[in-house]
Amino acid sequence: MQAIRSLFIPKWSSDVRLEGKTAIVTGANVGIGKETAKDLASRGARVILACRDMAKGEQAACDIMREVKGAKVVARQLDLADTKSICQFAENIYNTEKALHCLINNAGVAMCAYSVTADGFEMQFGVNHLGHFFLTFLLLDLLKHSAPSRVINLSSVSHTMGKIQFDDLGGKDYHPVRAYTQSKLANVLFTRELARRTEALGVMAYSVDPGLVRTEITRHLGRPLVDIIKIFDFLIKTPAEGANTTIYCAVTPENQLLTGGYYKDCAIAESCRAAQDDGTALMLWAVSCHLLGIRWR
Repeated sequence: MQAIRSLFIPKWSSDVRLEGKTAIVTGANVGIGKETAKDLASRGARVILACRDMAKGEQAACDIMREVKGAKVVARQLDLADTKSICQFAENIYNTEKALHCLINNAGVAMCAYSVTADGFEMQFGVNHLGHFFLTFLLLDLLKHSAPSRVINLSSVSHTMGKIQFDDLGGKDYHPVRAYTQSKLANVLFTRELARRTEALGVMAYSVDPGLVRTEITRHLGRPLVDIIKIFDFLIKTPAEGANTTIYCAVTPENQLLTGGYYKDCAIAESCRAAQDDGTALMLWAVSCHLLGIRWR
């Protein structure tokens, strides 16, 4: 069984150090985000855990500092479902940090019942795409100042089933799976357009498929899907294994990575045809700016 598992979950390691570097990881209090933050801290980076629940964020920071000797970790409050919170977080970062070398947009919600963000956006599109789009926009000046720097957006293989419903981004005809796959496709399209706009500025962008990982994000799945997943439990990654591709994109030398690329199992992979549509990526960018009331040229 272990031999079969190793075929689907390849091992990867790197001894790259990150002293003097600063990283932000959203949703870093649990799962892939926490494991990513822990790894970066073990390499000497200063890591900011951007968490909606500060009690859990503080606990995660304490856990990492207990497990990693000399870890430089701090928790900061960030609710991606509220643009006011995103603005307050960004302001705090500019007031406390001199540099930002890596922004890891890891947080997300999956297949939840219909709800809306504080600004009235459908929750999955609002958090998974618009929240991170706005956060990246606000932090871009610091990323440019710290270049070479990176933005890493967590997507999913489910982006292959997604379609950007420009005529119904508010979710009037809501289906939890359709909304989730749309948001994951949006992550890849955002990465592609961001890379095109920022490569000359020294800011690289990568989208990541962490694989099927045992995390809390599956808490909204129905019992039938949970039972199916259990059948293939031996192929499900641990959070630490799920973090590997994110870490790979955070530490691998820029000249060995393709900005705008989609990565899976610590290697470049091919996204679906819809995720390679530059016209859709440009339209999504324009619509996102309109919804958020920002100008980002």
